Amino acid sequence: MLSPTLATLMTSAGESIPGGVTPIPEAAREESLAWAGLILLFPAVSAIICGLCAACRVRNRLPGWTTVIALASSFVVVCLLYGQHQAGQPTVIHLFDWINFSWGDGTFESVRANFALYVDDLSIFWMLFVTGLGTCIAFYATEYMDDDRGKGYSRFFAAMSIFLLAMCSLVLGDNLVMLYLGWEGVGLASYLLISYYYTRQSAIDAGKKAFIMNRIGDLGLAVGIWLIWYNFGTLEYDGLFQALNVYLPIADAGNLPGTEIGQPQLGWSAYLIPWFLMVGAFGKSAQFPLMTWLPDAMEGPTPVSALIHAATMVTAGIYLIARTYPIFWLEMEAGGYALATVGWIGGFTALLAATIALKQYDMKRVLAYSTLSQLGYMFMGLGVVQTFGACFHVYTHAFFKALLFLCSGTIMHGLAGQLDVRRISGLRMAKGWKVVTWCMFVGGLWLAAFPFTAGFFSKDEILAQAFVQKGPGYRALGWIGIVTAGLTAYYTFRVWFRVFGGRTLRIEPGPEHHGDPSSFHPHPPGWRMKSILILLTIGCFAAISTGYWGIGHWIKGMVDHSSAAWGMPLHWEEGDIPFFGGDPHWTMYFVSGTFGLIGLAFAAYFHLINRRSAERLDELFKRNFITNLIPRTLERKWYLDEVYNALVRIPTYLSAKFFYLFDRLVIDGLLVGGIARIPMFLGRVFQPLQGGALQGYATTMAGGVTLVVVWMIWVFLQKGGG
Repeated sequence: MLSPTLATLMTSAGESIPGGVTPIPEAAREESLAWAGLILLFPAVSAIICGLCAACRVRNRLPGWTTVIALASSFVVVCLLYGQHQAGQPTVIHLFDWINFSWGDGTFESVRANFALYVDDLSIFWMLFVTGLGTCIAFYATEYMDDDRGKGYSRFFAAMSIFLLAMCSLVLGDNLVMLYLGWEGVGLASYLLISYYYTRQSAIDAGKKAFIMNRIGDLGLAVGIWLIWYNFGTLEYDGLFQALNVYLPIADAGNLPGTEIGQPQLGWSAYLIPWFLMVGAFGKSAQFPLMTWLPDAMEGPTPVSALIHAATMVTAGIYLIARTYPIFWLEMEAGGYALATVGWIGGFTALLAATIALKQYDMKRVLAYSTLSQLGYMFMGLGVVQTFGACFHVYTHAFFKALLFLCSGTIMHGLAGQLDVRRISGLRMAKGWKVVTWCMFVGGLWLAAFPFTAGFFSKDEILAQAFVQKGPGYRALGWIGIVTAGLTAYYTFRVWFRVFGGRTLRIEPGPEHHGDPSSFHPHPPGWRMKSILILLTIGCFAAISTGYWGIGHWIKGMVDHSSAAWGMPLHWEEGDIPFFGGDPHWTMYFVSGTFGLIGLAFAAYFHLINRRSAERLDELFKRNFITNLIPRTLERKWYLDEVYNALVRIPTYLSAKFFYLFDRLVIDGLLVGGIARIPMFLGRVFQPLQGGALQGYATTMAGGVTLVVVWMIWVFLQKGGG
């Protein structure tokens, strides 16, 4: 059976295929839409202006408004490009020549990577919410960062502009070199933003941790890109997909490439490509084991957390695999397990992060671990061949997670940095906090996948596919996702009931209070913050219709008309293993919804109705070392940081010290220093002969002549004796 995407790729532009899927032409066409380059130019200009403002020590809001206008302009251009784009027709927009050289006439004797844009449904889909949410977060930050005007205000918005510029390059780039350029640019900008409060050691450590751990993943991506060129002779997406069209029909027919006479050969190294790309994706999207940097990224300002966690940096790994999905699909058809590994790592990360979130007390850290968990769902979707569900969940997650982080930011901003859920209660009763209360409630419902929310539909697409797709233990993976959904509902509303619920208002000042009662003045957010919260809440509701019930299933159509369509889901058929007696895509709504409601009910009982019971339960666990082991382990994040210190950091430190001493004592001391001391020693031996007295030189010369004469006589006698 020919896969939907393969059928579309092998169908000419004027033909259609069963199911009403719009066909994709075999090759992208070039168009002279140079104005699309403004998407990258606007944030680049914004970064330059913010840099000049920093140099000139500007103390007003000019850097903030410049960034907002630039990102909003990029969003408008993306919308215009979306209106101009023909569905199912990839377009290459050449901006200028960049890398283009060759050393022969063969396919594998040239490298070309021009500065161009690859515009298809997937890249436009990603850019719509990247630039849209980026604009909202920048607008929010103009109020959040007000107190930093004249300090790091310009530096913050310059880094934010660089971040969005790099993300646009990553998504829109015509080739893998531009993707890698944006990939590294996002890593650099995230380091600058996470380490924004550089006077705090914790912020410096968090920035370095994110930067270094991302470099591990980036090495895998670099090797994967090189292997793509080595096996397919191109770095451009269009050339890569056309090269893959040679092998995909063979794999789809059940024959591995090169198994029959006359079939094209595909080297063994080609099957390593998805594994290396996977490493890069895991690093950027913080999947196990490269996950510990993301919770520590909370050290940056809250708008940074929303920017990194919602729709930009952490979704880059999802985009990478979705964009190169034909390679993963080919490896799977050849009998490989790259996609299964992606799915299982995603499921494991989702469950692991959810368990950690159960016992965290910092509101932003709970949300950070929820991001890890939701990213795990997205990777699970990619792994069970459900790219639509993964991309749908990226879209819904972008709105509700940005909303949740910005709501927590308003709390932190108004309560002197207080984010401990044990020290805030009844905030809904405080004057001016109604918008935050109910906006966060909506975000919590979407994160908890409450029935009929957008998060409910997108998550169920992934979970149901785990029970439809035949793969190594996929049904067990589906159950892991269902249990994780229940845990998610619990820890999400544990936060909301603790902070906004309760019968009395109680607010303890945060760390910025400095212990001075006169310095603590709780205040609600201003109109700029509230307006963005309301806008994102509207976006959450809009995500239901556009994603699921919308005419033509907008997101499904966008994914199906791109390279990610290789992972469009299978449908349950009669004869397949049923799930609770029927089609998993239908029964999953009831099963996952039930687990979510159970988790929400537990949260309501222990953290709203009868909080004392939760406290008594904690006390009961703490009485015994064995019973306290699990909650303490969860509170200490399964000791992941300690394990990494023992297995990686300490051995690396000790080996560095060893090689330092080896270099200092052996290389420099014995070899370099020892050889250098030989002429010094000889110089000291003959130093007395160079006293400066004329008679001394005469005596030395006479002695030397005598020695030479004696040596010559000795040689003469030896020869004569022979």
